[in-house]
Amino acid sequence: MSRRSWDRLPLVGGAAILLVVVWQLGTGSFLHGARTVDPATLAAGALIAVPTTLCCAWRWRLVARALDVGMSLPTATAACYRSQFLNTVLPGGVLGDVHRGLHHGREVADTARTLRAVAWERGIGQVVQMATGCLVLVLLPSPVHAEVPAALAVLALGTVAAVLLLGRHRTLLGCDLRQLLAPPTWPRLLTASTLALVGHVGTFLVAARAAGATAPTTEIVPLALVVLLAMGIPVNLAGWGPREGVAAWAFAAAGLGAQLGLTIAVVYGVMVLVAGLPGMVVLLVEARRGRRRVPEVAGPVPEVAHG
Repeated sequence: MSRRSWDRLPLVGGAAILLVVVWQLGTGSFLHGARTVDPATLAAGALIAVPTTLCCAWRWRLVARALDVGMSLPTATAACYRSQFLNTVLPGGVLGDVHRGLHHGREVADTARTLRAVAWERGIGQVVQMATGCLVLVLLPSPVHAEVPAALAVLALGTVAAVLLLGRHRTLLGCDLRQLLAPPTWPRLLTASTLALVGHVGTFLVAARAAGATAPTTEIVPLALVVLLAMGIPVNLAGWGPREGVAAWAFAAAGLGAQLGLTIAVVYGVMVLVAGLPGMVVLLVEARRGRRRVPEVAGPVPEVAHG
């Protein structure tokens, strides 16, 4: 495949999933989900997003500090809000994180290290989410309980494949891993990731109740974790695609109805978009500061002597 084809894959993949969902379930759930969202639901999502984003920023700061490219917590928090906003308006769901790494790299003059820090931060969050999801799916009744061993096998194969693909960078990544697994760092990374995951699940529960779900929380939480895992797939259309497809499948498998699952996913998507709007403010402020710095960088124009 050409590079252009790879670049289009997230956009095409996300659009294809959405088309299949609309073909199977129609547009009613999308419209119902959009109408269901009220100011109280949006406010709840925005409030939950504050500590959740702080935890993500804390995790990123811990990773960056371990790799000697540290930053302050306020700077990390603003960058995470900006990243979340870009992830919800751009295809793929990871371009905001790439921008976060590049922006930080320009500030510390070490783009390679800052991009690794972002990759580790995202990867640690996904690992904790997958481990928690598998544990919850084993302990609590869920429609995918029987598929957990197969999922673990696929996860193991994916890990082996990643190790083989990154084999030539084994020394560098091993050095990073030793820094991240140092006793002062890894417990804090685990704590930050767990708290961030609690925030994401809490947002999903608010979306579920707003959409009219009456099932017990113990039944919705496993489904929420399955949907959150699907959201980590970097093949989506500004965050839309796998989330809606997996939500419809999971809720249908649980006997709660595919329409309800799709409606909850739509409500969740709108909540996340609104909760990420502070990131747009960060972008506007940075753009304004950038315009102000241009004359300062240029400096005064030297006078030409005439004589």
